[in-house]
Amino acid sequence: MAPADLSIVLERIQAQAKIEHVRLTLHAHAEMVDEAISFDDVLEVISSEQSRILENYPEHRRGACCLLGGTTKAGRWVHVVCTTEQPALIIITVYAPKPPKWVTPTQRGER
Repeated sequence: MAPADLSIVLERIQAQAKIEHVRLTLHAHAEMVDEAISFDDVLEVISSEQSRILENYPEHRRGACCLLGGTTKAGRWVHVVCTTEQPALIIITVYAPKPPKWVTPTQRGER
């Protein structure tokens, strides 16, 4: 997908978050509790001008989704996997990127 297309996807996600038309999966909620990430943190990351789509999965078996990364107002990096084409934004999982899976918050480690 071209960067321009991804910016449209990001705008849609951010619009859904802005009006809090958001649902959390049980998995996302459990990860948020485990990693001390609040719902407000998730909304901050999605809404931030610095947030970006790190990976796009338009053909995912469970439906189009993406990995979005960004920082909270406090500067903490958070990754959010969410849907990209549903009427409501569904947050699939949320986590803080850490080695060895992530070398940096935006660069994956060895798979």
